[in-house]
Amino acid sequence: MGLNIVLVEPEIPQNTGNIARTCACVGARLHLVEPMGFRLTQKNLARAGCDYWGEVDVVRWPCAEAFFEEHGEGELHLFTGQARRGFHDAVYGEEAYLVFGRESRGLPPNLIEAYAHRCVRIPMREGLRSLNLSNAVAVAAYEALRQQGWPGLV
Repeated sequence: MGLNIVLVEPEIPQNTGNIARTCACVGARLHLVEPMGFRLTQKNLARAGCDYWGEVDVVRWPCAEAFFEEHGEGELHLFTGQARRGFHDAVYGEEAYLVFGRESRGLPPNLIEAYAHRCVRIPMREGLRSLNLSNAVAVAAYEALRQQGWPGLV
């Protein structure tokens, strides 16, 4: 199956389009957890990397509860600025799920609390809140793929 990128309630179609493009280029499955801050209309897709959407395996979830009920026991890595452990210290297996929250607020506190032992952070300068979501996904995905030996990539 391979690497999985999970966006919990994404808000900005352009970020989701950039992430879809990254998923297409590395062969990752993209999970979109609703509600989203936009609709997947042709107009939004055109602005958000439409030419790559056909190359991405997209799975839509009606809510976070549905996703975590199905995958809560899987290899989850939740990315949050509230974690103490760096993302580079995690070990990413072949079936890893890299989970990211919405652009404005990140992951909900209840998920961070429930999966605290699976939370990781991307280091950055003190006082700064976060990277752009699509940049954070790319950083995390390439570290996971590096650890896996770049499966299927040339």
